[in-house]
Amino acid sequence: MEPIFAILVGALFTVAIYLFLSKHIIRILMGAAILGNAVNLLIFTAGRVTREVPPIISGDASALTEAAANPLPQALILTAIVISFSFFAFLLVLGYRAFQELGTDNSDEMRLAEPVGEPAPPTGY
Repeated sequence: MEPIFAILVGALFTVAIYLFLSKHIIRILMGAAILGNAVNLLIFTAGRVTREVPPIISGDASALTEAAANPLPQALILTAIVISFSFFAFLLVLGYRAFQELGTDNSDEMRLAEPVGEPAPPTGY
């Protein structure tokens, strides 16, 4: 099962990087969302995908007697889901406000800080 997830993680990273290289803000935002999902799946796969018992120690035992699922990757994934969703929501609002102010979603047309018609700054010393 892990090789299938590894291929899927590679495909998601590839799609995310391809979308990041786009000129349109909405595609860049979708790349950020896909990248977050790829990272979550990577952490999940690194924690081994096995169906084991939950890591609960009974009241009369002092340690686990059999193999148990590792709770750390699950906790990391839950944290990563919350962080990636909030980051995506922030980027979505930022992109929407930029579209409202500038009237375009093309990142090449959003260069207000660069003066038009003036020579470029020096590239070296």
